[in-house]
Amino acid sequence: MNPAKKPKTIELALVGGDADLLYARQPKVYPREIDGRYTRLRVAAVFWLLGMFYAFPWLSWDGRQAVLFDLPARKFYILGLTFWPQDFFYMTWLLVMAGLALFFFTALAGRLWCGYACPQTVWTEVFLWIERRVEGDRNRRMKLDAGPWTREKIVRKSAKQFLWIAFALWTGFTFVGFFTPIRELASNTAALSLSGWEAFWIAFYGFATYGNAGYLREQVCKYMCPYARFQGAMFDRDTLVISYDAARGEPRGGRRRGADPASLDLGDCIDCNVCVQVCPTGIDIRHGLQVGCIACAACIDACDAVMDKMQYRRGLIRYTTERALAGGRTRVLRPRIVFYAFVLAALAAGLAWSLSHRSLVLAEVIRDRNALWREGRGGSVENSYTLKIVNKSDRALHLSATVRAPFALEIVGASGFAVEPSAVAAIPLTLRAIAPPAGRHDVTLELVEEATNPKDAATVRVVTRYFAPEPNP
Repeated sequence: MNPAKKPKTIELALVGGDADLLYARQPKVYPREIDGRYTRLRVAAVFWLLGMFYAFPWLSWDGRQAVLFDLPARKFYILGLTFWPQDFFYMTWLLVMAGLALFFFTALAGRLWCGYACPQTVWTEVFLWIERRVEGDRNRRMKLDAGPWTREKIVRKSAKQFLWIAFALWTGFTFVGFFTPIRELASNTAALSLSGWEAFWIAFYGFATYGNAGYLREQVCKYMCPYARFQGAMFDRDTLVISYDAARGEPRGGRRRGADPASLDLGDCIDCNVCVQVCPTGIDIRHGLQVGCIACAACIDACDAVMDKMQYRRGLIRYTTERALAGGRTRVLRPRIVFYAFVLAALAAGLAWSLSHRSLVLAEVIRDRNALWREGRGGSVENSYTLKIVNKSDRALHLSATVRAPFALEIVGASGFAVEPSAVAAIPLTLRAIAPPAGRHDVTLELVEEATNPKDAATVRVVTRYFAPEPNP
């Protein structure tokens, strides 16, 4: 190394901060309350999603809980549908649709999921609402945290913690209520007779809600959520994202209401920082799209309100595209969006058709492993089986069985079976033939429901094998 040459110094430049603060503790974010069309839309989404979460376990459907995932019985009740382990492929179907929907909406308009429907966002909104009602607006909360521990501070902080913990435990209780009948769970909770697993999951889910929504908040979105990292791979120049129009807003500066920015050699941005104050993750959208932006659009509502007061045109911060900011034309409908929409619609239609045409009766024939055949009188040959019938419906089924084979084959004994609602029946079955041809033969067992209307009768066909020995010389 040449001593005359000095090593280059690498300097770190942080947006809105100093390089020395790279590993400093992140300051607490105090989001300011704002009203606007996007805020009202987000609040409506919170009410809708939390309403479904907290109400569904208490709804009844045909005498049972409307939504219940009964793991011990391996049955999953969703409104009027009952799913069994054999229907697990529907879960895979839904997961594929959910992943494709994420691609579709992200390519269309960025992190809509994060801003309006993510559980982290939804529950954080509730915890923030509780905090505002107990401790006051943004300035009062900041002053309260910075001040000494007075009687008022202790009372307000204690009240907030009590409400947070109560709401978190109620959330954990509701979560467990999707897996244990919630009315039974409520009785056991009141009697302090919860099982160990029920108590654990109520406490665990409640603690997770309390920690994530009460304290971690924006840290989850910025550092823990993987979606924040790979979302950029789904964006293109025509993706609608929340953007600051720098060409219109710069240079920033304060001025009187109604002042002409052109005469002051200023842009429309008055540098009031309200867009930063309302951001739940504490970012400054004027520095461009960042990993911390969850597309909640609070900054749009805040900026539009300021523009209205200044008598300026709205839209300094708005949903727009990179191409539009550069002076091009926005193309919302483009090949990838059309492709995602078409595939998603096809999957949704296929799922609806499959659910409406799914069989409520499943049958399986299991051969007797002890012997392939059994010889009887008069040259008869019998094969023994176990017929398993799964009744996925909520009504008792009466089925009659017939067998189809290339030779004369009959069912020994009764050919009618009754299966209780939502039950599995294991029925011994024997097939007999007189002097059957030797070898292995495929035969079909047909089960037909004895229904009043033949069109509504369930029919199941099962193919099994019948074995016959070679004739004795």
